[in-house]
Amino acid sequence: MKSHSSTLLAEVRTFRQKHPDVRYVDLIALDIPGHFYGKRYPVEMLEKVAAGSPLKLPQNAVLLGAQGGLFKIGDYCFNDGDPDANRRLVPGTLKPVSWESQPLGQMLITSDGTEAPIEFEPREVLAKVLERLQHKGIHPVVAFELEFYLFDKKLDNGLPQFARDPLSEDADDQPNLHIERLTRFGDVLDDMAQTAKDQGIDITVITAEIGPGQFEINFGHLDDGLRAADWAALFCRSTRGVALKHGYRASFMAKPYLQYPGSGMHVHVSLYDGAGNNLLAAHQQQPLRHAVAGCLELLPHCMPIFSPNHNAFRRLGGTVNAATRASWGFEDRDACVRIPESDPRNLRIEHRLASADANPYLVLAAILVGLEHGLEAKREPIPPLNEDRNSGTDFPVDMLDAVRAMRHQPVLRDKLGGEFVDVYCENKRQDHLAFQQEIHAREYRWFL
Repeated sequence: MKSHSSTLLAEVRTFRQKHPDVRYVDLIALDIPGHFYGKRYPVEMLEKVAAGSPLKLPQNAVLLGAQGGLFKIGDYCFNDGDPDANRRLVPGTLKPVSWESQPLGQMLITSDGTEAPIEFEPREVLAKVLERLQHKGIHPVVAFELEFYLFDKKLDNGLPQFARDPLSEDADDQPNLHIERLTRFGDVLDDMAQTAKDQGIDITVITAEIGPGQFEINFGHLDDGLRAADWAALFCRSTRGVALKHGYRASFMAKPYLQYPGSGMHVHVSLYDGAGNNLLAAHQQQPLRHAVAGCLELLPHCMPIFSPNHNAFRRLGGTVNAATRASWGFEDRDACVRIPESDPRNLRIEHRLASADANPYLVLAAILVGLEHGLEAKREPIPPLNEDRNSGTDFPVDMLDAVRAMRHQPVLRDKLGGEFVDVYCENKRQDHLAFQQEIHAREYRWFL
């Protein structure tokens, strides 16, 4: 513990030497809906925390709804006295914030690794899954891909406007994959990529996607699942900030336009043993088939994680490369679980169902649990789409149905934790009901 504190203290002191103008550091963590919460600390106080002083935040900050409100979930929030819970600094995450008007730093915090972790904190849920897999001799290698849209900074009566092409000043309202769009929006995209790299994130490929103003960013493969999810979470925060600086609004909303493709979170996962052998490639790839079967079996029960809000369900079906059923296939982007072409060393799955605004810690945890369950159950999957275009099993396409499917699923309760499943399902149920408590203009047009 002493050496751990020494490492953190050295990190803080090195940061202060490199960035003497930074007076405050945001200590941040991701809540259940995928928003950052935290506190802004004077940098000199951060040194004390790094040296071992306690760092406490309200436990129930993790339970906030999508709009920041608290819901009654069991005894949490209203019958528990709103207690504090210990957090710790995540080593290696203290970085400068370049998109704010004043010099600032930020650093991730978490309850995992403390004496009493919060069972429903997303990062803790993933940490427990990874720890269990490590004890079984299973070591995941993970890479995220995130799609997002650029919009004009100003909304039009609350509605998004197409991003303006900086060369022509016209709206970028044409769906295409033209690489010239990367040049036209090069200033903001380059700043996004460099800012992410300054945060320690390994940015690789940048793609102009089909939707107008839509792009995709790929991250490097990591043998640390927690860090991979950290990258995805931090990228969303920095990208939104950089976009505003350039006069745009960046959004990871799942389906901002009904007529154009939605934005997804694609996750590549391969599994290795302690000697570095690809577990999925053994025995003529039979473990791969078992792992796929486990993912597909649990997928309908994980929909509140993969589609975490009302809008995310709009993304499913109706446009290109968005699955409508739990399916798999080799080199098939219509499948939920795609097997990219690769050599045995790099054999992996690409899980394509989650929306871009899903919580990356929980998405990865759900995928890994599916793989783990499949390797243990050793069942054959349904036929791939390459053999039968109608292959697939139904999954819920409504939040309340999805919550019912998740709440009592025994494998998820065992491997993600019953307390987490209960809290998460109730959070999503109440968030959905709160969203419904507004009459929209269309309703008056139809029924007044």
